[in-house]
Amino acid sequence: MHISEGVLSPSILIAGGAITCAGTAIGLKKLNYDKVMGVSLLTSTFFVASLIHVPLGPGSVHLVLGGLMGILLGWSCFPAILVALFLQTIFFQYGGLVVLGANTTIMALPAVICFYLFRTWFKENGRKRQVAAFSCGFLSIFLSSLLMALALSFTDKGFLQASQLIIAAHLPLMFIEGIITMFTVSFLAKVQPEFLQIKE
Repeated sequence: MHISEGVLSPSILIAGGAITCAGTAIGLKKLNYDKVMGVSLLTSTFFVASLIHVPLGPGSVHLVLGGLMGILLGWSCFPAILVALFLQTIFFQYGGLVVLGANTTIMALPAVICFYLFRTWFKENGRKRQVAAFSCGFLSIFLSSLLMALALSFTDKGFLQASQLIIAAHLPLMFIEGIITMFTVSFLAKVQPEFLQIKE
């Protein structure tokens, strides 16, 4: 889901950078000392998971785990994803520094949206929590691919066909992320239930 450098228009880059700056500021403000280890763990998980990617036109398809990060970290997923993407840019040349803000927004904003949509469901045990976890994984990828498609479409109408292809190509990933998120949340509920004490 990385967009390469030299693709997006300056206005989209500025908008993505502004949203990332605001989201990171809010995330850091809400981040307390007790959550630092969890944020670090999920940052490294995101870093490793998204290394396996398949190039697709001006972008790529890979695991994001946005729904999981959103529901566990809330706004703190912005600095977590920003750091992981920055390290990937420096070490592996994925994306680029110029598009860092846009790429962070594309992956982190849907995670925050999922946090607010489903956080009350995670306070309940059983089927409702599983449905919420799957929905978070599925919806975060759907919204991320939609944001990526919109960014490309607003940059140049010539990217319209590529934008449609990006959404279609991410459909299998939506289900995969939903299943991974559901099983991860079920596992955490058994062995580390304090991770699921959802707070704003």
